Amino acid sequence: MAILGAHMSIAGGYYKAVEAAHRAGCDCVQLFTKNNNQWKGKELSDDDAERFKAALKERGIAHPISHDSYLINLGSPNDELWKKSIDALVIELQRAEKLGIPYVVAHPGAFTTSSEEAGLKRIAKGLDEVHKQTKKIDAQVLLETTAGQGSNLGWKFEHLGEIIDKTKDPDRLGVCFDTCHVFAGGYAMDTPKAYKATMKQLDAAVGLDKVRAFHLNDSLKPLGSRVDRHAAIGRGEMGLEPFRNLLNDRRFKKTPMYMETPKGEEDGEDLDVINLRTLRGLIK
Repeated sequence: MAILGAHMSIAGGYYKAVEAAHRAGCDCVQLFTKNNNQWKGKELSDDDAERFKAALKERGIAHPISHDSYLINLGSPNDELWKKSIDALVIELQRAEKLGIPYVVAHPGAFTTSSEEAGLKRIAKGLDEVHKQTKKIDAQVLLETTAGQGSNLGWKFEHLGEIIDKTKDPDRLGVCFDTCHVFAGGYAMDTPKAYKATMKQLDAAVGLDKVRAFHLNDSLKPLGSRVDRHAAIGRGEMGLEPFRNLLNDRRFKKTPMYMETPKGEEDGEDLDVINLRTLRGLIK
């Protein structure tokens, strides 16, 4: 059976994300450990961490992961932003460690005014610096597949493979596979044949053993659009088949999967509950 969950808000306390996940019927939960659109975060207290861990245990929610700030760009050719991004990612790992979170999902970065090749090198160098500063930390970075908007790297599986290969400590990195981003990046998954081909490419470029998490999102934009717009499960351009193929792939039955689908209600029912029901209905 697949391990399914969602991204939840920490408004009112970290444990609130766990409570929300439990209410929606999730098995796992993803959260931001601070405001994702700000560099600085409020100090994380021991009490915050203890209440969060206690809630996970009490509610039976497993596999908590966090997502880093959207401001971080390890691919930036601008030294000031690059160093600021390294410092910020170090803090993200420290916060995850304190909360007992094993993985921090991060978009690799954008090369902006440089080149794809320079950007990939820069990201690897930045990750080496992050690893150097977090030697005693168990929490690891998961590089997320991206939609490839603008100069964002990570929309080709080879980008992720190259970054991992270029780092000094590749064992400290994993991958988070986002269905919407992969689809927007041009990889089809709608037929068993297309799905198999996409996974074969991922295995060749990165290795399926590196995939530690999935983001389950439909896409508002078409295949290969390189535009990142999430939609409810089965209500976007992807339809239900890619999710059916993924959820029934035995290789990933122990890999946690988190929805980042739009929030809200429909006919008085929580959209997370509706999306989870849709996903579970696809499992054979």
